[in-house]
Amino acid sequence: MSVVHVTIDGTPQEVPAGTTGTQWFQDRRDIVAMKIDGEPRDLFFEIPDGSVIESITLESPDGLNILRHSAAHVLAQAVQEVNPDVDLGIGPPITDGFYYDFGVEQPFTPEDLKSLEKAMAKIVKEGQTFRRRVVTEEEARQELADQPYKLELIETKSGSSDDDGSSVEVGSGELTIYDNVRKNGEVAWKDLCRGPHLPSTKLIGNGFGLTRSAAAYWRGSEKNPQLQRIYGTAWPTKAELKEYRDRIAEAERRDHRKLGNELDLFSFPDDIGSGLAVFHPKGGAVRMEMEDYLRRQHAAGGYEFVYTPHITKGDLFERSGHLGWYKDGMFPPLQVDATYNEETGEIEKPGADYYLKPMNCPMHSLIFSSRGRSYRDLPLRLFEFGTVYRYEKSGVVHGLTRARGFTQDDAHIYTTREQMREEIASVLTFILQLLRDYGLDDFYLELSTKNPEKFVGDDELWTEATDTLREVAEESGLELVDDPGGAAFYGPKISVQARDALGRTWQMSTIQLDFNTPERLDLEYTDRDGERKRPVMIHRALFGSIERFFAVLVEHYGGAFPAWLAPVQVRCIPVADAFDGYLDEVAAQLRAAGVRVEVDKSDDRFGKKIRNASKEKVPFVLIAGGEDVEKNAVSFRFRDGSQENGVPKEEAISRIIAHIQARRNDDEV
Repeated sequence: MSVVHVTIDGTPQEVPAGTTGTQWFQDRRDIVAMKIDGEPRDLFFEIPDGSVIESITLESPDGLNILRHSAAHVLAQAVQEVNPDVDLGIGPPITDGFYYDFGVEQPFTPEDLKSLEKAMAKIVKEGQTFRRRVVTEEEARQELADQPYKLELIETKSGSSDDDGSSVEVGSGELTIYDNVRKNGEVAWKDLCRGPHLPSTKLIGNGFGLTRSAAAYWRGSEKNPQLQRIYGTAWPTKAELKEYRDRIAEAERRDHRKLGNELDLFSFPDDIGSGLAVFHPKGGAVRMEMEDYLRRQHAAGGYEFVYTPHITKGDLFERSGHLGWYKDGMFPPLQVDATYNEETGEIEKPGADYYLKPMNCPMHSLIFSSRGRSYRDLPLRLFEFGTVYRYEKSGVVHGLTRARGFTQDDAHIYTTREQMREEIASVLTFILQLLRDYGLDDFYLELSTKNPEKFVGDDELWTEATDTLREVAEESGLELVDDPGGAAFYGPKISVQARDALGRTWQMSTIQLDFNTPERLDLEYTDRDGERKRPVMIHRALFGSIERFFAVLVEHYGGAFPAWLAPVQVRCIPVADAFDGYLDEVAAQLRAAGVRVEVDKSDDRFGKKIRNASKEKVPFVLIAGGEDVEKNAVSFRFRDGSQENGVPKEEAISRIIAHIQARRNDDEV
């Protein structure tokens, strides 16, 4: 018997020639696929000589993707059982689930999703086998002649990408179709697909469900037909499915758009436009506190404050490179300053294109170049709360987290090459401490490197910049994850990724190292030897945007902001109108110390006033009745519903002030 020599899960092995993954792993029911030289494959593949084999379990990231992609196929099979004439789109795995796009005349209803779940369960229980077969382009076209979207993928297979999900079906290599085969050998269903898949539908188990449906453009482009997308989720066990649904339910309760309305923090008036928020007084109070603290910390950190206009001539963004790379993400230009012939109305002098600024860096660079700079001026740290505007597509806009107008806590630091490494390390330390001050403390870092198709500048400078960022990131002691090709066109970046109270990851701060913008905008300083040199530019946004960070904090705290950030920090509630004056005095003392305090003098009954304070998530409630007034005391009620009675008034006031001034992120007083 001939054998092949391979490495399986790190161990050299002699395997009979022709052995498949199914045969080799037959005693391991937890293994659902394998990697052959790093490429995920079905277990039905033969193990080739000299290969490195890694087993894939259902619980692993690769295994979950395969589970979810297999579930997407079962969904499409169920839809076609109900409607054989449906046009099939694409069905990739996504974070925590999957989707499949369908060309149908009517949108799917919640009742449709329930029926489809039942149909999927039957297919799963039947234990159909996923079987891969290679086909020529002509064979694929013949088999899928009634599927226009599949035919388009076949025609454009070399242009498939992860961006639109089509890479799960076709790529630059061979074409394959997966058949779902019943135990009697009958083909129940088929789909164009690259795979891999589970050995059997039975392995999908009962840990799947359909979550929602929505309209979606074919391959993500508004120029294409609109399809109907069904989203689902799949997990190895039913218990994990329940845990996921519980997390989603909690996330929905914490949704910043929902809480923003309930707590009267902000809104998006139709009269203003999509993605453009207005902050109400309570939201404004939180935002003011966020920004004021940030200003104080930046002043202490050696930053200088600048202000720049909201619009600029297009030439500036042409020179910086932004217009060439980001024009699609910018609002259309305003053409102004044209002169016309009064008699004929013809243009005598063309106007100039002005753009709403999508970023602040070119303007900060103009401040740098406004006068001669010496090495003694560096590092120069310029900081601005700069409002920018980006034309996000309507389907992408999402509350405060993906808006069309937002304010960046934007800084640009100009340093010498010798200073840059120390400055980046200092910036990272500064960022992490400030995020901790706001109650986020679970971080990892992501290093975004050059996109070979989208960059300017010298390769050597890119390498130096990337190596510098990597060294600083590794020395921080935090986990570092690579993001190949994720850099902006002008330089690599470190992103601070923070996990919130629900374990979700948010990209927070970014540090970008840029050798190219100083070259493009001709920035110079005089070195100690009198020579003119280019500075290095560090782009740094701590929150990314104030609005987005506001949304993250709303969801992280579920609207129950820590007292130092809360829009109303204290509410005073008299047991009866006779005690209004007593609590007015308490409120005046608190207000004099900078505390945001209200006295509830509404016509509501006492019990409802207490409930209102709880519903509005006010951190501290001070209650006064006859006995309290006699003892010069208050009853101290906390957000968790507990209460201390008979607390001396001055003690209550001092405890509240001390808690707020300490900027604590818990409710213990």
